[in-house]
Amino acid sequence: MRATTRTYWRLLVAGFRRQSAYLLAAFGGLVANTTFGLLKVVLLFATVEAAGGELQGYDVALMSTYIWVSQGLLGSVNLFGRIDIAERIKDGDVAVDFLRPLDVQGAAITTEVGKSLFALIPRGIPSFLIGLVAVGMAAPDSPLAYPLGAVSILLGIVLASATVYLLVAAPGFWLVETRGLQILYMAVSGFLAGLYVPIWLFPGWLEAIAEATPFPSMLMYPVDIVSGRADVGESLLLIAVQVGWLAGVVLLGQLLTRAGRHHLEVQGG
Repeated sequence: MRATTRTYWRLLVAGFRRQSAYLLAAFGGLVANTTFGLLKVVLLFATVEAAGGELQGYDVALMSTYIWVSQGLLGSVNLFGRIDIAERIKDGDVAVDFLRPLDVQGAAITTEVGKSLFALIPRGIPSFLIGLVAVGMAAPDSPLAYPLGAVSILLGIVLASATVYLLVAAPGFWLVETRGLQILYMAVSGFLAGLYVPIWLFPGWLEAIAEATPFPSMLMYPVDIVSGRADVGESLLLIAVQVGWLAGVVLLGQLLTRAGRHHLEVQGG
């Protein structure tokens, strides 16, 4: 057990270090985050002011917190559908992974989480600080919002990696080529996760659809907890929902991986 835990810890650290090699790309991501954050400030602030200063509980300060926290998480929460294991399934290298004394799904998710955690340093935290200095933000009423928000952010990061494994990578055992699934995931996940506007501004029927998916648990719920839009009781409920989604997604990923292992065909020599 201790050896297994140490191995996964090393995979996490390896993913973290691997991502740290791309500092210039991280800087480019920070510039993009800031640019789109400022565009969202213009559009969403105008929307709130046009609504009389408050829209579905959002005033300008709370909307600013939503914008900059969500932009800061954009580099860490996988809403783009890219995952390394998809390529290994496609070219057959996953056959080697199955021979290792590690769970293929667990190893893939752990590595992706390590990469995502590094992205918080050059992209996530600076994006948040830029928004705080340039525009200002609302502070939560309870200091418990910060530790609960940290837990929720970590759950959102892990859930996003697990969902990409389930919806994009694992189907590759049967489809081989999964770029279409990645594009579909990217188109749907950001919208339903509340990346562009809070899902609480959606029409009722669309909000219900979003909440029936794991995507709000990746981004919207962590933002609500950190911003203080959700009180302590609501925050604990949202975290419980995140844990539930994570358990379900990991279980389905395990079932698909086991089925895919029996179906796997390695092309070539």
